[in-house]
Amino acid sequence: MNSWNHAQSAARKWGGDPSSYLPIEEYIDSSKQIIGDVRHRAIYHHTLGVWLVQQKFGPTISVTKSSGKVVQVPTRLIAERHIIEDLGWLPSPADYLKNTPVEKWMSGSQRKEVPLSALLLNQPSEASA
Repeated sequence: MNSWNHAQSAARKWGGDPSSYLPIEEYIDSSKQIIGDVRHRAIYHHTLGVWLVQQKFGPTISVTKSSGKVVQVPTRLIAERHIIEDLGWLPSPADYLKNTPVEKWMSGSQRKEVPLSALLLNQPSEASA
């Protein structure tokens, strides 16, 4: 599903216009900017992603139903629904990482040398001193 389809699904569930839900749905899928296949889901499609949505958008969003009544919809529920629609369940980050091979660079034992001059890029020039 794409973000708009998720927003339409949320509007059917909680009421209001899909555009009310779209920023949350797009945030969860924004990892497609990094990688264009299903591996993008490892970034936000898990329990931590749900909490990040709440942190970014607040605990609820206000949605105006067709009756004119304004209701508060929990952002965590919107995020959980998105993930369950995509995956069928709500994994944790550990579920994504458990089969990831440990590479030497991950421990910090394989360091790349960076010239000191590259780290001093923001130093004032002699002309401004």
